[in-house]
Amino acid sequence: MPNRRVLLAASLAYGLALAVSPFGAIAQEKLPVVASFSILGDFVQQVGGDRVSVTTLVGPDGDAHVYSPTPADAKAMAAAKLVVVNGLHFEGWLPRLLKSSGTKAALAEATKGITAIEADDDHDDHAKGKAGHAHNHGHDDPHAWQSVANAKVYVANIRDALSAADPAGKASYEANATAYLAELDALEGEVKAAVSRIPADRRKAITTHDAFGYFVKAYGVDFVAPQGVSTEAEASARDVGRIIRQVKAQKIPAVFLENVTNPRLVEQIARESGAKVGGRLYSDALSAGSGPAGTYIRMMKHNISEIEKALAAGPA
Repeated sequence: MPNRRVLLAASLAYGLALAVSPFGAIAQEKLPVVASFSILGDFVQQVGGDRVSVTTLVGPDGDAHVYSPTPADAKAMAAAKLVVVNGLHFEGWLPRLLKSSGTKAALAEATKGITAIEADDDHDDHAKGKAGHAHNHGHDDPHAWQSVANAKVYVANIRDALSAADPAGKASYEANATAYLAELDALEGEVKAAVSRIPADRRKAITTHDAFGYFVKAYGVDFVAPQGVSTEAEASARDVGRIIRQVKAQKIPAVFLENVTNPRLVEQIARESGAKVGGRLYSDALSAGSGPAGTYIRMMKHNISEIEKALAAGPA
């Protein structure tokens, strides 16, 4: 049998080899990053890979418009080295959380450099909450991720922010971002191909709130919403009546549910207008990981599949 001293020496040498080998990097302390909501959390994870530990404040199926931060959120924010937010006034609760947490983390706005479109708040009651007070996103629509071209800007901004917070990981972040951007290029091709299969006169639908403005501009499917850009807004009876008349007059084929909104509004519009209810769209949040929209790419593929299925064919 081998000498016990020889075995011990071999064991120590193996442990030392692990510590200095690339495998030893697995044990390194990960960069703590906070993302404000689930779509950003996915982007950060895709670019950060094994070098980051991501805490997402507004999780799957969560509604960032009406979110109330918790003490655990403040604790995560205080421990973070980087906080990634959407910007464009999407996270109205964020300034208070930043102040209360006392965080020293760098703050990165993922929409930096994006050309914002104007929010469609031209309906009298869209920007008013239950008490009649305005819930203002600013004049810009914050849902920029609904265009894949904009998603690529998000990824580039996150890559740069991670590299600044963790210079030793720059090469890794750049490699991950390059690979992911190639996937987004392929995704955009799929979305455009699906839209091209929908007859031009059927590229119109109803959604619960106005989260698809960038999708409309990028891909030419017209969405009409009885609510404004925030789910805090409560559609008035006049808004709903106007939408129902519009559905009938323009022969809008379908109305869609969203994962962050109450289905009753869409069901009422469908019932009173004769439009069919399409599948569930994911607008402001991903699904749980096991669901149909557990990542941004899966979300966009799911959404365009449901849109094409509902709009491409005429009534059965």
